[in-house]
Amino acid sequence: NALDQSFPNSRARVAVVITMQLANGRSLQASASSICRRVPRARVAVVRAAKTSDGPRVAVVGVTGAVGQEFLTVLKERNFPYSNIKLLASARSAGQKQEFEGQTYTIDELTENSFKNVDIALFSAGGSISKKFGPIAVKDGAIVVDNSSAFRMTDGVPLVIPEVNPEAMSHIKVGKGGAIIANPNCSTIIALMAVTPLHRLATVKRMCVSTYQAASGAGAAAMEELRQQTRDVLDGKPAQPKIFPLQYAFNLFSHNSSMDVNLGYNEEEMKLVKETRKIWNFPSVRITATCVRVPVMRAHAESINLEFEKDISETQALEALAAFPGVSIINDRQNNRFPTPLDATTKDNVFVGRVRRDISRDDNKGLDLFVCGDQIKKGAALNAVQIAELLL
Repeated sequence: NALDQSFPNSRARVAVVITMQLANGRSLQASASSICRRVPRARVAVVRAAKTSDGPRVAVVGVTGAVGQEFLTVLKERNFPYSNIKLLASARSAGQKQEFEGQTYTIDELTENSFKNVDIALFSAGGSISKKFGPIAVKDGAIVVDNSSAFRMTDGVPLVIPEVNPEAMSHIKVGKGGAIIANPNCSTIIALMAVTPLHRLATVKRMCVSTYQAASGAGAAAMEELRQQTRDVLDGKPAQPKIFPLQYAFNLFSHNSSMDVNLGYNEEEMKLVKETRKIWNFPSVRITATCVRVPVMRAHAESINLEFEKDISETQALEALAAFPGVSIINDRQNNRFPTPLDATTKDNVFVGRVRRDISRDDNKGLDLFVCGDQIKKGAALNAVQIAELLL
């Protein structure tokens, strides 16, 4: 929207996009016309203002958790406009002090009265808290952006990745009543940031995903468990599992979410299946997933195999990825240099590489790729704040 207002001439808008690509060192294999064609479908408004008297009144629920703290970081990084900010957590954390943008705030206990005079409530406190307090916030007129799984598959609740399906929430704006918008699961966000531009180009028929998920997906306590177990094992001491049922340091295991014993798929895997279909509004797409915990601190990795309805080449895929906002490419075959979790850690973008034709097929309708994204950032807090920006 800011680009539209500043550069109503379409040629100027394309020039800005190309300059941004160059500044990021990204591939410009895509023609200017193809960039112009794709950007409007995936454009994300970025609002710059910081604290302002006429900004929305914001509440952060679960502010002491890993994602709650990242909410504050992202709000500051993106200069999100707000007139007032309320920091909420459990009774155990109430009264603690929190620094934010040069001011010291006191964390309040989350109660049924917390959402009076709140316009946008960023939730990251778990599904049970969201189910209890989300409707209360809506009744008080707040728009809830919820990071839990509580409402993702609820009919009528938009499930949004701003670069992918902003139109799903176009009817919701600050000042027009309360509502709930769901943040997708981190693995879904990271996968679809990479796969959506390819889906638009050649239509995905089937997706096979293997995830390698970091400790951050289980919160700050799991990250600390990985640190402590690593120290203990290196010191010759036995690992002490607490958050996870198995030793985490120097090990990997099936994702610790609940298992459907009949299907043999865990909850994390089924989230990826169901959420992708809803976000794309494409219920016939076939998806299978295997989700694994690996001893990485905070960025997830995913190996993705795709089958398309139409032919698609490696060059076409790389052009589409280069033109898609929020995606960076590391695809250096000569030096065997591809995305790693460390590349993605603390970064806004999702990193894509190892783009190659599926040689198990006799046609040109299959690709493999490897994707890394910061679970706390784009996989959670950044996506939620981008949703909040679209509300303004």
